[in-house]
Amino acid sequence: MQKQQHIIEESLKAVMEDESFLPNLQAQTREQAYKSLCALLSTPNHIHKSFLRVTLENGTIVRIPAFRVQHSDTLGPYKGGIRFHETVNEEEVSNLAKLMTLKNALHELPFGGGKGGVIINPKEYSIKELNLICKKYVQYFNDILGPDKDIPAPDVGTGEREMDWMMGEYKNTHPGKIYRNSFTGKSIVNGGSLGRREATGKGVYFTFRYMMHNYLNENEKALKETDNIFAKTALEHADRKLTMAVQGFGNLGSVAALEAYQCSHLQNKIVAVSDHNVMLYHEDGLDIPGLVKFTKEHDGDLPTNQEELDEYDIKAEVKERDDLLALDVDVLLLAALEDQIHKENMEDIQAKLIIEGANGPITEEADRYLADKGVLIVPDILANAGGVIVSYYEWVQGRDTQFMTEEEVYKRLFDKMRGTMDTILPQFFGDPFPLRQNCYIHSVMKLSTIMYRQGKLY
Repeated sequence: MQKQQHIIEESLKAVMEDESFLPNLQAQTREQAYKSLCALLSTPNHIHKSFLRVTLENGTIVRIPAFRVQHSDTLGPYKGGIRFHETVNEEEVSNLAKLMTLKNALHELPFGGGKGGVIINPKEYSIKELNLICKKYVQYFNDILGPDKDIPAPDVGTGEREMDWMMGEYKNTHPGKIYRNSFTGKSIVNGGSLGRREATGKGVYFTFRYMMHNYLNENEKALKETDNIFAKTALEHADRKLTMAVQGFGNLGSVAALEAYQCSHLQNKIVAVSDHNVMLYHEDGLDIPGLVKFTKEHDGDLPTNQEELDEYDIKAEVKERDDLLALDVDVLLLAALEDQIHKENMEDIQAKLIIEGANGPITEEADRYLADKGVLIVPDILANAGGVIVSYYEWVQGRDTQFMTEEEVYKRLFDKMRGTMDTILPQFFGDPFPLRQNCYIHSVMKLSTIMYRQGKLY
């Protein structure tokens, strides 16, 4: 929470120091606007909490803590995933809701920011019990959800199955009302969008590939002439084989890893991947398609022993999962959970390029330390927006009941992310701010302008 609060305040200060921004605000009025914007952007509009009363299959009744945080609806209805995980807490959900507000502003999406959470380990519940938990979530937060109010989506621990269940319950509790776009990330047969499941992972890798291939090739001369420390890092890694380690091999990490493995624009060698159990390492590069096949057939888990590796003819060493971050690689792709790189391990990081597939995987102190060392971090707010972008397309398709092909979805996704990067990257490589700061400045400027125009600063 402090990391986001600090960077929001810094970004606002940079924006307000630009006299061309909201020139009508002068002197004391400008200072008042700054304080007002800090308050509006740092706190959520609503925090909804409840204990879901669920009867387990053995007859036991449990009360499960659940949250829905609605941060801002300045740009449109609240939008954000629902996370099922045992570490979920109110602060985390509030922080993620705030990030969604900024992410939607950065990518010019007509949504505000929201986030949900349920404190469970989904693997400890039966399918019937999970179905009931999903129904209870919709029942308990029934009044605040809806296609034009708050549109949830999948997150850690949830997927299209849970969204199907939740939309079905929303339909039951709102007879005769529009329901198809009340949730996104649904199955295709239930009104979901083609490409939604893969969208976040594809978007994460596309962001990195576009910056390191397209943008560098098109702007190489200008980048060589600047003294920007991050331009130097990017150029040092241009046009050579990049060794990569991927932390987290779930839906996001596995899709991004497969995109990197199959990429014809950059030379990638993925030498390590990890999940909640294990790290697999092979200095000559791992068989990513083989590992994807294995996880699909083993409840999402990577092989944990030599016997399982041999069965699928995968060459790898089984190692401790937490050793992945300190590997001597060019690129770290972080696709697990928050706060993975922190004060205790930040000095062990050897990668000079980091992609944040997960939300908030680097703490504020570690972020500053790495940036000072010239590590180029592609932040979550920029990299992992593929899911919410395609969720927007699904929401639109649900309203119009007209559906795009998978090819059309990916083309629009990449065009959208390319447009954002073409706005952000020239500024980033031209000033001393890290990429995260540049993204926040852009988002804060957009939100501040809209709030001012809507009269919310009076």
